[in-house]
Amino acid sequence: MKKPMRRRVLALLLSLFALLPAGAGLAQDQTVRFPVSELTLHTENGDYPIAVEVATSSPQRQRGLMFRTELARDHGMIFDFGVDRPASMWMANTLIPLDMVFIRADGTVSGYHENAVPGSKAVISSSEPVRYVLELGGGEAAAYGLKSGDRVTGPALSD
Repeated sequence: MKKPMRRRVLALLLSLFALLPAGAGLAQDQTVRFPVSELTLHTENGDYPIAVEVATSSPQRQRGLMFRTELARDHGMIFDFGVDRPASMWMANTLIPLDMVFIRADGTVSGYHENAVPGSKAVISSSEPVRYVLELGGGEAAAYGLKSGDRVTGPALSD
């Protein structure tokens, strides 16, 4: 393709891109899919089964629960980082309050952040390296009586 033709094609593509609504890029891409699995939270108050979507790839972890308008009780998303590492999350483009449960590789709960504010760009970090972060609906961790040292088991946790 000759240079003038390339420039015209590039100009056309850029003008079409400019017509897209604000925020219509990859962040709202609905093609990111998540496998579904299950976990059980073991607390002093009892055992609670949780249906989870599993985020293991970079696009899945970047997308997370963004743009969702609801999350059913006893449902959530588990982020598997593959190795123990400090975990940092935020709520940009997340429309519902969430609890973020930080979980060590052995399945023990390191701690959690309750009722993260929808849309906030404040960084929420684990206090130590963790393998997983479980996101639940805001207030669910307290409703289960979850605390540091409790256990999480199930097929959604990798060996």
